Amino acid sequence: MKLNLNIQPLNSWINTNGKPLIIAGPCSAETEEQLLATANMLAKTGKVAALRAGIWKPRTRPGEFEGIGSIGLEWLKKAKQETGLPVAIEVATAKHVEEALAAGVDILWVGARSTANPFTVQEIADALKGVDIPVMVKNPVNPDLSLWIGALERINNVGITKLAAISRGFTSFEKSAFRNEPMWEITIQLKTLCPELPVICDPSHICGNRELLPYISQKALDLEMNGLMIESHIDPSVAWTDAKQQLTPAALSGLIDNLTVRKAEPADAVAKDILADLREQIDKIDDQLIQKVAERMAVVDKIGEYKKDNDITILQLNRWDEIIKKRAVFGKALKLDEEFTTRLLELIHTESIRRQAEIMNAASPVTHK
Repeated sequence: MKLNLNIQPLNSWINTNGKPLIIAGPCSAETEEQLLATANMLAKTGKVAALRAGIWKPRTRPGEFEGIGSIGLEWLKKAKQETGLPVAIEVATAKHVEEALAAGVDILWVGARSTANPFTVQEIADALKGVDIPVMVKNPVNPDLSLWIGALERINNVGITKLAAISRGFTSFEKSAFRNEPMWEITIQLKTLCPELPVICDPSHICGNRELLPYISQKALDLEMNGLMIESHIDPSVAWTDAKQQLTPAALSGLIDNLTVRKAEPADAVAKDILADLREQIDKIDDQLIQKVAERMAVVDKIGEYKKDNDITILQLNRWDEIIKKRAVFGKALKLDEEFTTRLLELIHTESIRRQAEIMNAASPVTHK
């Protein structure tokens, strides 16, 4: 099922010259001097399409720097005048929206914490009624596609058609190299549901450190995302917030130079034919896979019937452990990633349990003597 959003193409509201959209600027506007110096250096690179800066900062704990506040909007005005770059900020309340619009801010975005709260999103949406301004919506902090979609729909429902999503990673309790797990599959699901929706990646918040930014930025472009939002500071070592994940404008310029922008389809006719042939092979194999899974489920149903007739429990842990161990070894021998094999088996096993439970709990047919 496709998402029914009424949206305009990205290039109708910001000029990217056919390249990925690059939005950059400091995590926080700290001082007028810091913001203007950063903005001017970013503009001189010729690679940035819009300037971002945090004015109000929703922090996890009280006592941390929560943004310079409304005065920073005046600095942004000056930065816009000096550089000619459109400016973008995060808004989290109706008051933020009103002040941003009054200050001539060009692009707004809804942050991850706000997206997680439908009441907050609706408040922001209500403040945007009748306004023609681009709005970007970050994914919620937790991996919940429905919450993300709901926020996009709320903003779209009040008439905002210049709409985009921002993929900034998700909170995870597992230890990881990333500040927020990319969980690309969720963003891919969103793109599948609404192919016309522009999706921007925020590598800064995914990585949490500047060393991983090139890897995540390239990965995002390889997944056909429309651009990047990257934090850049004139001197990251003295940044008041998120110092480790910010780049100098010069370093940002170098990162962009080293990115490869790949085509969605080959231009060469011979290459197209080769790719079409390989895709046809994939289609045939996929058909076989689905057929084999269906055959497996038919056997699962027979097992369910047998267990029901003989009062045997659905879950057999010893049998499940045996399957995992044997198939993981087999998959590894066939050069399949062990985690992938395990996840695939777990998905099939979950469906097998569901089907057996359905059979076991079905009422027995009444027989008439």
